[in-house]
Amino acid sequence: IWLGLLPGLSEELLFRGVILSALGLDTVALIASSIFFGVLHLSGKQQWPYMVWATIVGMVLGYSALATGNLLIPIIAHILTNLISSSMWKWEHNYK
Repeated sequence: IWLGLLPGLSEELLFRGVILSALGLDTVALIASSIFFGVLHLSGKQQWPYMVWATIVGMVLGYSALATGNLLIPIIAHILTNLISSSMWKWEHNYK
């Protein structure tokens, strides 16, 4: 559970709370902070599709922060995404 909670909360506070705000809360800031978010998730050359996916997810989370004016929705969405994906990974590796 901590694997879903801590990164979701800390990454949203950093990328949407600090970086997006510092860059100006506009479309350019949304794109730039989303690219930074995607690059954070790049762990090797073969992982570039995951980086692209994380960049797109970052744009959705960033847009939700801009649209609602707060971080609650992106934090909850990020935590749920992490919990679901880690549960699926664990299930796949335990039952195959």
